[in-house]
Amino acid sequence: MNTSTASPSSSTPGPLAGIRVLDLTAVVLGPVATQTLADYGADVIKVESPEGDLMRANGVSRHKGMSSIFLNLNRNKRSVVIDLKAPKGRAALLRLAATCDVLVHNMRVKAIERLGLGYEAVKAVRPDIVYCVATGFGEAGVDAGKPAFDDVIQGACGLADLIGRESGKPEYPPTLLADKISGLATANAVLAALVHKARTGQGQHVEVPMFETMVAFTMAEHMGGKTFVPATASAGYARLVQGGRKPAPTRDGHVAMLPYTTEHWQRFFRHFDRPDLAAKYDIQDRHERNRRVGELYADLRALTAQHTTAELVDACRQLDIPITEIYAIDTLDQHPHAQSVGLFQAMDHPSEGPMVAIRPTALFAATPTCIRTPAPKLGQDTEAVLHEAGFEAAEVSALMQAGVVRGALPSEPVA
Repeated sequence: MNTSTASPSSSTPGPLAGIRVLDLTAVVLGPVATQTLADYGADVIKVESPEGDLMRANGVSRHKGMSSIFLNLNRNKRSVVIDLKAPKGRAALLRLAATCDVLVHNMRVKAIERLGLGYEAVKAVRPDIVYCVATGFGEAGVDAGKPAFDDVIQGACGLADLIGRESGKPEYPPTLLADKISGLATANAVLAALVHKARTGQGQHVEVPMFETMVAFTMAEHMGGKTFVPATASAGYARLVQGGRKPAPTRDGHVAMLPYTTEHWQRFFRHFDRPDLAAKYDIQDRHERNRRVGELYADLRALTAQHTTAELVDACRQLDIPITEIYAIDTLDQHPHAQSVGLFQAMDHPSEGPMVAIRPTALFAATPTCIRTPAPKLGQDTEAVLHEAGFEAAEVSALMQAGVVRGALPSEPVA
């Protein structure tokens, strides 16, 4: 593997430097959101139960509680262990909240209200707090409060149906798409609320529902005839649902390619000496081309199957037609562009040793982002964060003796 090397650094604080985020999230959606904020420079304090985030155990691990997934979703954060079910734990959390600009959680609303940590309770100690909750289904709807994980939302929002159209049965993509998209939407919502706060001094309650977010995401190009009243056709974007885009076969594999404009199609058919296909689909007329898109792509795939991957890549690059060979997840770190921009970074984790991380991808000219710190061990920052929030040493000691808070434990290898 050819990677760039990164060392934890505080010399490039990022555009959110000075913003403190209290992170009560777990699993994937919430950690994607808060890692985005952390990558942008916010001081993210990840509050975990004594058992830790569930994702600490999912993925590949060298030591218990430090899985590959957790390492990839929780860099640039600090970990504090607080038992929120204990009254003293709730009190400690509220003292922490009073020092923060943002609180993010993805618990069910009734559950966090039972803990005494709902919006009104937190607002009482920090009136200008940006309090963001990522829910499964919006609180104003009939499914409010129902459990919702990635699979459930993919099934509910139409995505599983779309992906399974060709096979005739619903399918999930092998990636946590709903969680990650909703996580990015949550980060965007927090950023918008922070802009409002900077302008007015006012905090607010923010809700980002997974279901609604993913319906909007899925249907952006698929509203089709249901855009109009009365509907002029069924939902769906024909280019995608009528045998549309898919990797094109070659003599020795597949490519991802897309002649898109009229000029693209003309150049492609001219280069491969197929004027008959240009005439068959009236390439000049985009509407006619779209009407027969299923046939067009079928003929395209029949043509590409006669050539090697290298021939097609070379031709399309000469013709300025978008194309790439297909990269497997095991070879992505060898992608020439990924290597040229140092996307995969080698680093040393204090407990996990040598590892590879994917650096923050947004590039800020004035306030660069970086991996400042690797993902934390469970509770490794408890004492430091509590002291910053005004807890005396004796208070922290008493809370630890009572089992309300906890520091890091020695690393335990995975059997």
